[in-house]
Amino acid sequence: MSLARRFPTRRSSRLPELLVPALLGALVLVYFAIPFVAFLARTGAVDVVGELSTPEARVAIRNSLLTAPISTAISTVLGVPLAYVLARRSFVGKRLVEALVILPLIVPPVVGGAMLLTAVGRFTPIGAAAAAVGIPLTDSLLGVILAQTFVAAPFVIITARAGFGAVDERLEQASRSLGYGPLSTFWNVSLPLARGAIVAGIVLTFARAIGEFGATMMVAYNPRTMPTRIWVEFIAGGIDAIVPLALALLAITLVVLAAVQRFGRVPTVIDR
Repeated sequence: MSLARRFPTRRSSRLPELLVPALLGALVLVYFAIPFVAFLARTGAVDVVGELSTPEARVAIRNSLLTAPISTAISTVLGVPLAYVLARRSFVGKRLVEALVILPLIVPPVVGGAMLLTAVGRFTPIGAAAAAVGIPLTDSLLGVILAQTFVAAPFVIITARAGFGAVDERLEQASRSLGYGPLSTFWNVSLPLARGAIVAGIVLTFARAIGEFGATMMVAYNPRTMPTRIWVEFIAGGIDAIVPLALALLAITLVVLAAVQRFGRVPTVIDR
């Protein structure tokens, strides 16, 4: 029998094998899609532009767009070097460091916020000292940034570590053999080669920060961010009241999704 006749047989023989996984996958996709469709169906009767123009909405949007980039920048500046160390070095206590990186991802955000309050709350030594010099660490934009950074920083650390781990160490060794120092090698070799994973991690960190609610609610319920404002509107007016701000967050999420797809698949666990 010719190869041309054999290939269709092989392909058709795989269809029953993939049928059950495909059907199960289709069910979860439908489950994901239905809430989006149902929510978007409610937007027709809501004056989205008008509601987003209210002072409360404008303040919430401004606060989120101010704090999330700052949290992302802090996470990146501090997290990327840590990711490089984790990818390139073995040292005593490394597993503890890895656990500390992952911990904010698995701890419920509200619990994370409570932890932050025990560390920087107004009645703690750190919080009291900061408040004494006019820098309150809770119920302030700084408190929002602290909460966002706590829950979002692991994303850039994990993805950057995976990116550095994929870089061939021989390229770094070649750079060192040519006379470049560790910092120059990191900046000119390692960082550019891991750029895709790092950028993806930065994007995910920003998305997590701008959507953070639980820890922010505990540490800085005021001033309002978009998620906390959505909660207030929901308590006062139900689903229809939150549609405008929710759509704004959804739009940001879609931009984030496009950016992540642009830079490829993002690892979600630390490779050992």
